[in-house]
Amino acid sequence: MSHHFVISSQKPPTESGMSSMGSRKDIIAELGRMNTYPEQPGEDVLWGPGIRMEMRPGEDPLKQMLLSIVEEEIAWLVIARITRAFNWRIVDVETGEEIVFDNGDATA
Repeated sequence: MSHHFVISSQKPPTESGMSSMGSRKDIIAELGRMNTYPEQPGEDVLWGPGIRMEMRPGEDPLKQMLLSIVEEEIAWLVIARITRAFNWRIVDVETGEEIVFDNGDATA
């Protein structure tokens, strides 16, 4: 069974809603450098080692993404690396708790 998380910006919301995570094009390019990318150009789902990231169709700039763990054994290292590189917030959909990485370990 997959575990699901919402990824969003650490920045506080603006008057118009959630803060932008960045442009779709830039995020896809940067995640591609971390071996996380769509199977086909233009797709809304990105695949990486142990993870699946879904972007809202047509949303640009991105405000949030859904992250699913598809292979637990390797996913957490990838999630920690992505979270640190982008300074994103990751919240567990089931518990509502933010996942915080401290010295390589995840804590909720």
